[in-house]
Amino acid sequence: MNPLAQLDHAHVWHPFTQMRDWLKREPIVITSGKGAVLRDTRGREYLDANSSIWTNLHGHNHPKINAAMARQLKKIAHSSALGLANEPASLLAAKLVEVANHRSRRREKVDSTSAAASRRRLQKVFFSDDGSTAMEVALKLAYEFTRRTRGPKTKPRFLSLAGAYHGDTVGAVSLGHIDLFHKAYGGLLFPTEKVMAPYCYRCPFNRASPERVDARDYRKCNWECVGQAEQKFSAQKKRGNPFAGFVFEPLLQGAAGMIPQPPGWLRRVTDIARGHGALLIADEVMTGFGRTGVPPVSNQSAARAEQEVRARRDACPTLFASHREGVQPDFLCLAKGLTGGYLPMAATLTTGKVFDAFLGRYEEFKTFFHGHSYTGNQLGAAAALASLEILQGDESGRSRILVERTLAAELKSLWSQPKVGDIRQVGLVVGVELVRDWRTRAPFPLQEQAGIRVCEAMARRGVLTRPIGNVIVLMPPYCATPKQLRRMVAVLAEAMAKIFARRAGR
Repeated sequence: MNPLAQLDHAHVWHPFTQMRDWLKREPIVITSGKGAVLRDTRGREYLDANSSIWTNLHGHNHPKINAAMARQLKKIAHSSALGLANEPASLLAAKLVEVANHRSRRREKVDSTSAAASRRRLQKVFFSDDGSTAMEVALKLAYEFTRRTRGPKTKPRFLSLAGAYHGDTVGAVSLGHIDLFHKAYGGLLFPTEKVMAPYCYRCPFNRASPERVDARDYRKCNWECVGQAEQKFSAQKKRGNPFAGFVFEPLLQGAAGMIPQPPGWLRRVTDIARGHGALLIADEVMTGFGRTGVPPVSNQSAARAEQEVRARRDACPTLFASHREGVQPDFLCLAKGLTGGYLPMAATLTTGKVFDAFLGRYEEFKTFFHGHSYTGNQLGAAAALASLEILQGDESGRSRILVERTLAAELKSLWSQPKVGDIRQVGLVVGVELVRDWRTRAPFPLQEQAGIRVCEAMARRGVLTRPIGNVIVLMPPYCATPKQLRRMVAVLAEAMAKIFARRAGR
């Protein structure tokens, strides 16, 4: 066994990992990477098919981000944000406010309710360390804002989706509804409400029989999921304590199994939430920074890639999933891809109205009593500024469109696999749900570890990803080439054929 692997076995406790199983085999030890390729201690190469757990946007070892961090290192790596400001964090906050309001500014020009849009303008940025802390910040701010606006005796309540995962801090775990992750900590948590997610493939209200296309495309329902959300908000209002906030991942839920929302669902449900006075808390830790793509352009004359990039950007000038349905949240929570996948850094954006509720004389103690030692870290902010510059360039736009189109074309071949139940793609994110029988949607029991075994077979063939239960995730860096993308999908097909043929005894 490699000496580094031995050290890992001796001392490292890995997240979301059954360590008894981990210690039975030699782990892959990554030593370097370039673009979409990772290399291990033995010199083997792997395609990074999940962007190093959904963080890496532009590829590993990107020269522009490397250069930005090198320049910053010549100045300073970190200084405290408690009582001090710094250059890159200030610039980054301004840039995040700019891109987070791009869509709403465009709407204000033609929207007669521009005063309301202005009130919802995201103006303030609170920096933290990761997705969990970004959500914790939003939760605490929303909780205290509600008490200060509805009265100190108010007991704020929050609504989130079934299958929700919003992080691992106690507050963020309380917002989640995945028993596998959260049940063990029940004694530490505060109660929150949940409402059904629009999981079209397994929706009890979907009357359609299984077909060999994305379940959203053949569903037969009457938007019962929206009706259930309306009932939840109405029932809570009748109790005299309307929900303080509605927490959601826009367009798709990640850790729930890459569950996509059908077009129109997000706008309908957030309109209901606003109508009942709830704050909108958008968890874009995974969906932010271009992951969910942009809507196609109806103008077919934009045939060339350069024209299409600009046309798409004009049609929906945003990097965030919420904006694709015209939803502007009161809290926008960002992490993962914020620094391009280089350093742990997060941000929670909110409105001036929320910020003003925390202003007062020193002795009034209206301060937001929350913070992190590395808040506004200069190296992270420098990497994030470079990443945003890359994202807003035409080259990145062309790459994202190419990745989205190539994946869509290649994924069609997987429908021939009898253990594929559903293939879900939103932009540059793919979830392939494995089932025992696609005709009945019968799932694999978790103890069979179908997803894990397929991903292990993929790793042996040089493609790295991690399953969510029985869902195989493909979420490549934006720099992945068509050849690399075809290889990712082909290896997934090979792995499924091998694993399930073996299971059948052939």
